[in-house]
Amino acid sequence: MGAPGRTATTRTLGTPPPFTQWAGPHPACQTNSDKPDAASPGRRCAMALQDPVTLRSREHAEADWCRRPFHRRSIAGPAPPTRPPGRHPIDPGSSMLLRPLLDRALPRRLLGSLLLLPALAQANALLQPSPLPLQYPPFNAIADADFAPALSAGMAVQRREVAAIVANPAAPSFENTMEALERSGRLLNRALTVLSSLNGADSNPERQRLQREFAPLLAQHRDAIALNPGLFQRIDALHRQREQLRLNPEQRRLLERRHADLLRAGAQLPPAAQARLRAINVELSRLGADFNQKVLAEVNASALTVATREELAGLSEAQIDALRQSDGRYRLPLQNTSGQPLLAQLSHRPTRERLMQASLSRNARGDGNDTRELISQVLRLRAERAALLGHAHHADFTLETETAGSTATVNALLAQLAPAAVASAKKEAAALQAQLEKDHPGATLQAWDWAYYAEKERAQAYGYDESQLRPYLELNSVLERGVFEAAKRLYGLSFKRRPDLPVYHPDVQAWEVLGPNGKTQALLLVDLYARPSKRGGAWANAYVGQSHLLGTRPVVGNHMNIPKPPAGQPTLLTWDEVNTLFHEFGHNLHTMLSDVRYPSQAGTAVPRDYVEFPSQVNEMWQTWPSILANYARHHQTGEPMPQALLDKIAAAKRFNQGFATTEYLAATLIDQHLHQLKADQIPNASALMDTEAQVMKAHGFDTVPVPPRYRTPYFSHIMGGYAAGYYAYLWSEVLDANTVEWIEQHGGLNRTTGERMKRFLLARGGTEDPMVLFQQLVGHEPKLGPYLNRRGLVTAQP
Repeated sequence: MGAPGRTATTRTLGTPPPFTQWAGPHPACQTNSDKPDAASPGRRCAMALQDPVTLRSREHAEADWCRRPFHRRSIAGPAPPTRPPGRHPIDPGSSMLLRPLLDRALPRRLLGSLLLLPALAQANALLQPSPLPLQYPPFNAIADADFAPALSAGMAVQRREVAAIVANPAAPSFENTMEALERSGRLLNRALTVLSSLNGADSNPERQRLQREFAPLLAQHRDAIALNPGLFQRIDALHRQREQLRLNPEQRRLLERRHADLLRAGAQLPPAAQARLRAINVELSRLGADFNQKVLAEVNASALTVATREELAGLSEAQIDALRQSDGRYRLPLQNTSGQPLLAQLSHRPTRERLMQASLSRNARGDGNDTRELISQVLRLRAERAALLGHAHHADFTLETETAGSTATVNALLAQLAPAAVASAKKEAAALQAQLEKDHPGATLQAWDWAYYAEKERAQAYGYDESQLRPYLELNSVLERGVFEAAKRLYGLSFKRRPDLPVYHPDVQAWEVLGPNGKTQALLLVDLYARPSKRGGAWANAYVGQSHLLGTRPVVGNHMNIPKPPAGQPTLLTWDEVNTLFHEFGHNLHTMLSDVRYPSQAGTAVPRDYVEFPSQVNEMWQTWPSILANYARHHQTGEPMPQALLDKIAAAKRFNQGFATTEYLAATLIDQHLHQLKADQIPNASALMDTEAQVMKAHGFDTVPVPPRYRTPYFSHIMGGYAAGYYAYLWSEVLDANTVEWIEQHGGLNRTTGERMKRFLLARGGTEDPMVLFQQLVGHEPKLGPYLNRRGLVTAQP
């Protein structure tokens, strides 16, 4: 039986049952990049959500936190005024706690924060709205010591706001209940958004400590609102009267989703079950914070060090120089995926093997960063929580609110695609084995050989390799003449640097985004270089969301992990990095072009398996002829990329797709398997990797040397907002492939296309059924054929 008030829906692709209906907005603010694309499925965009308002998906709340030396100074710029030593400025023992009415409603710690708020606001920039344009965070005025008082005060203020809603003697109305709830939590959201964002982009030990300290407190805070019986009574009363309330479509959808979210949060469970649910949620928040910190620590600790330049054969002199350390050795940092970019260039096979093994063994080496026991606990607690809420397992609970609708739908799609992907990978492996034997007679192709010999095979089959592209892919040209130019031609946007705005790290650039009318549409922070304090991957986030109710316009971030070249050298991208930049900016557009009233429906507040759809569509402009010709210019001469090379890129668009699809599907199937288990079926820490191997074997993935995109111990997506949802990249790409086909047939890159995309894809957020919007955009239900054609998969079309 599903959660109260919901009916499971099973959907298929391309045949009569359409996949329509969805259930549940996810007020997403941050996307952690990992999407399936032509280069590598599963590479980008896991939405790490930052909305602290309680009434959203619990799994997405677990993803709120991300991850440097604590400096008692501001994040950027001059130091703020120092504070006298002594007790914490928000002291739970303060005599100001003697307010009987509030004391009954709020925990003492939060109450102290609330009563001291006016005095603290002058010294803490987070306790008041930013004076900068669009409430852009005043990074130069924020110190790490500001977060604890701001978070504590923010929780206290929101509890008071919710208490006022519940205590309102007037009968429930949409304005005094739903709109009042939408207005609540602004102080908490401001503080939590900045801390969460910095913990991802520029972490330090103090921010990590705050993460650990506040994760359980925030879980308790969310539950205090979601399980507030008085709040549920008011929303339930409105829900029962919704036919008589004369609500517009946005308001009705907001009411229905809030009501469903409360039910999914356990609002109608008996007291004993609610108590257990609260305990589970607190423990999951603690474990999630620990997991994030272990993964970041391990990716830095596992970097491969080699002694000689000969071991780095295949890399350019500039790359080798960039890897050189002060002791004369060379350090090869790891990225968050199993495969590592340098594997495609390293001709020294022992170094390739060491690098791959260092990657694959992360977080499973029996040391302090080993995550296997933690993961087993998380899986068990999720399964228990799903059972409390009336679901067979965690995947059943999660997929109820996605556009896929059920595990049956997802399982059927994965089962259809896995054999075709493996068959394609086997064909590719045979060609790579022949290349390997030219260098190492009698050797057998291994996982660490694939990327290197795939480049050789590409050069032989299509006449080019990655090294020929990079001189034409200079970062600033790609960003300004490519990504920004496409947005200008589609949506009429223009971009202006804002060096006057403070940033949290010298590598970050601030941009003002102007709309077609020349007025400020949004502010954009671009943070593209890797550093040890930054988590892996690529993602987009929102510091401020759009809302007509609150009068706010977006402030967004775009993050990648591009290796920074030595001083004075240009940043030359890989083709895959160019793709990632277009993808992440697609998420930025989803937030910047939002046009809704209510903040919880804005921008990326859509189902997890739909949120990657707009960003994947935006990738198409990477290879659109007029855009590609505009940005792909030699960094020294300014000459455009030769047409012959452009033609070779187009001809190779399906190259290596068996590998790319296989590594993504392997990770997806592991995710689904682990989250379709009941609590008593969850493997313990010692059996976790055996379970992963069994899943690989069951689907034939053990027959090709292709490891999962992520192995379980460092699979950050499924320990956060993508638990039982990693399939979302595939699902979204099916929609993307249909949409790209439509765009190519209806005019391509122009303002007419942009206006249609904005109307049906980017502006409406979570205000309407996303699959209805999809069908309005392309004129038909989604079909699997365009996806299969894109991937070059040999399988029967439904």
